Amino acid sequence: MTVGEMLTASVPMVRTLGIEYLETTAERAVLSLPDQADYHNHLGGPHAGAMFTLAESASGAVVIAALGDQLSRAVPLPVTTEMAFKKVAMGPLTATATLGRPVADVVAELDAGERPEFPVAVEIHRADGAVTSEMSVVWTLRPHR
Repeated sequence: MTVGEMLTASVPMVRTLGIEYLETTAERAVLSLPDQADYHNHLGGPHAGAMFTLAESASGAVVIAALGDQLSRAVPLPVTTEMAFKKVAMGPLTATATLGRPVADVVAELDAGERPEFPVAVEIHRADGAVTSEMSVVWTLRPHR
């Protein structure tokens, strides 16, 4: 099962919004959100909540792709998020998430008994390539008790 298939099966909101996983590697994840009138805002574009879900889902996908081999001993959790809106979003959107720290450093902290934190940066683009918003997410790996 791919990361996208696993997350689609286990996260109902992903299915609700019709988010698609286009690429998931340990370096980046690329997800798409189709244009759907039921999830529009007052301007006729994707609602901020749908955009947030798209970006947060992309960040989680790269975390799982990069650190999924640690799931037997820790659970990944978002700690903080910040989202900036740059341009009006219209139509279908694509989110690209990139991991901000080397995986080996994160795992080394976990091995040392620490609870590592690491950033993930996400850009959301319109079909014309314009960046509509940016999200930064700090994730942690919380060891199982």
